[in-house]
Amino acid sequence: MAQLPRFSEYHLAWLYSSLGRLILAAVLGGVIGVERTVHRKPAGIRTNMFICMGAAMFTILSDVIPDASVGDRTRITANIVQGVGFLGAGAILHEKGNVSGLTTAATIWVVASIGIAAGASHYLLAIFATIVILLALNMLGWIETKSGLLLVTMTYEIKGESTSTILDRVNEVLEDAHHSMRALQVGQVQNLSKVDFNLTCTLPEHKKLQARLKAQPGLEGMTTFNAITEE
Repeated sequence: MAQLPRFSEYHLAWLYSSLGRLILAAVLGGVIGVERTVHRKPAGIRTNMFICMGAAMFTILSDVIPDASVGDRTRITANIVQGVGFLGAGAILHEKGNVSGLTTAATIWVVASIGIAAGASHYLLAIFATIVILLALNMLGWIETKSGLLLVTMTYEIKGESTSTILDRVNEVLEDAHHSMRALQVGQVQNLSKVDFNLTCTLPEHKKLQARLKAQPGLEGMTTFNAITEE
């Protein structure tokens, strides 16, 4: 009866170390993914976790797969960077002259570097980079939004006597401000007409437009919701 191969203490230590590195990479990637999910960004928990863990896995394997005659083992790491670049490009959207998803793409790229650091046993470096990313995504994003440096997409719901009246008043305000509606929808609520649309501009511009729309005759009410930053 064939016996199962026995692992030496060295191989067991390497195995436990590799498992620890993979778990750390998965946790760090998942933490960043939670932040992205909370802010309703395309790359969420599983995406960031898989990218970070995959980068760590490739880094670990780069120590054991290449033949010494092949040469440079850093080729695997270089290919990780290139591969993640394609994922990041898929998160960038172009629409009517606006570009969104750049922050998400950059986050994906940096998450891969965290995975490489974890896979290379640079634990403190990986943890520190994760903390810096979380602080940058939250604190700097909040500062940019409040100071009017970041674009914010809001959904507007405006009610009035008729759809044509609502659209005339809204278009008049938006044309003066050089903005346009997106994802326009019309409907009825009890005895009133309702128009829903998305508008992208800075937070101070939203406040000015809301004040002007509330002052327009023929508009019975206005509600804004689903504020999403264009990152």
